[in-house]
Amino acid sequence: MNGVIPLFKPKGVTSAGCVYQLRKILHERRIGHTGTLDPDVDGVLPICVGQATKLVDRIQASGKIYQGEITLGFATTTEDLSGEEIQRVALSQAPTAQVIDDCLAQFVGEVTQIPPMFSAVKVNGKRLYEYARAGETVERPSRKIQVDYFKRTSDLHYHEDSKTATFTFEVGCSKGTYVRTLATDVGKKLAIPAVMSDLRRLKSGGIRLDQTVTLEEVATAVEQNQLNQVLQPIETVLAPLPNIELTSQQWQKVQNGGAITTDLTAPEITLTYQDHIKAIYRYQKSTLGNYVPETMLLANE
Repeated sequence: MNGVIPLFKPKGVTSAGCVYQLRKILHERRIGHTGTLDPDVDGVLPICVGQATKLVDRIQASGKIYQGEITLGFATTTEDLSGEEIQRVALSQAPTAQVIDDCLAQFVGEVTQIPPMFSAVKVNGKRLYEYARAGETVERPSRKIQVDYFKRTSDLHYHEDSKTATFTFEVGCSKGTYVRTLATDVGKKLAIPAVMSDLRRLKSGGIRLDQTVTLEEVATAVEQNQLNQVLQPIETVLAPLPNIELTSQQWQKVQNGGAITTDLTAPEITLTYQDHIKAIYRYQKSTLGNYVPETMLLANE
């Protein structure tokens, strides 16, 4: 059982909770998710199974796409609706669309971001959320993220009853981006407290929302002995990389972690033997060949 399940994570469930449920459904211990989604966020969560768990870091490093909603007029401890309100400003009207668009444009490119206190980032051996729950605040290390685009996808809506304004957005960004922090940083640039009031991941690890399956669908597939309909093989996941079919002689070398020689010069290639990818090799010239092991997947069958 080797491959990636393109899971749709529902709201109200943690990413770790999804892994726990899938271990029971699949009767498989080697399962790992590819990037935590907050309990209040739903959407694409690729789940690696078996040999594919060796690809977790690779899939995590891929770009992500999210859609969500920002509410202007109040802020919370967690930067989303799950936290306690810490600031509120009654708006008399919504900002103009042009003001919002100009603001979002300022976040495109390389951005320095400070992780929120309610996050899993470790400082001095403790998770930030552990400090936050204890009422403590610590200095948080900044990080560089990449925002490919950040665009408004709806009109500005003013809510007379709450004196707030909302709009929806879509953002394409790198690994490690806290989208709720982007939402609050938008508010800071506008000098208005803000909160991320809704979020869904549309794409991760090359998997789109319309390709996902639910936990219930995975369970049904297992019951009907049709797991292959929901489990993407490693060959599909790694399809974008150049591939070569190994000869019997090359296969013997690969099993022992040996270098191989090909005419390719791509940074990485996959090696296939008898229709299954057995390894990812990286380009590195040596006296023994021009490709050396990067990730071994010898048990992929």
